[in-house]
Amino acid sequence: MKQNLSKTCYQFFSTLANPTRLAIVELLSDGPKNVTEISRSLGQEQSMISHNLKPLERCRFVFSERRKREHVYYLNKETLGNLFKIFSYHAEKYCPTEGKCLTAKDLRELKKEDASAAFYLNRH
Repeated sequence: MKQNLSKTCYQFFSTLANPTRLAIVELLSDGPKNVTEISRSLGQEQSMISHNLKPLERCRFVFSERRKREHVYYLNKETLGNLFKIFSYHAEKYCPTEGKCLTAKDLRELKKEDASAAFYLNRH
C-alpha cells in the first residue's frame, strides 16, 4: 500500500473508531438531524455530540447546512452507504454471531461448506 494511502486509511478508520461517532453515523443514516435531536436520541450531552461531529464533518463523513438558527447534519451516503454495504457483507459472512468474529477453525468449516455447495450446484 502506498504511504499516502496508508495515512489516509488511518485517518479514515481512526475517525470512525469511536462509539459515539459510529452511533451518530448510524443515526444519520435514517435522515438529517440537528444536534439536539442527535443528543436526545443517543442520550448524550449536546457538547459531546458537537465535539464528535467535528471530525466527522472534517473527513466529510457528514455534511451540515444552516437552517435558520441551527445546523442540520446529514450523512455522506456516497461514501458511507457503500461502506455500510461492505461491512454488512463482511459481518454476514465472517461475523454471523452478532459481532463475534469466526475463529480459524470456523473459517475452515465455512470454506468446506462453500466448496460443497459450489460442487453440488455445478452438478445440477
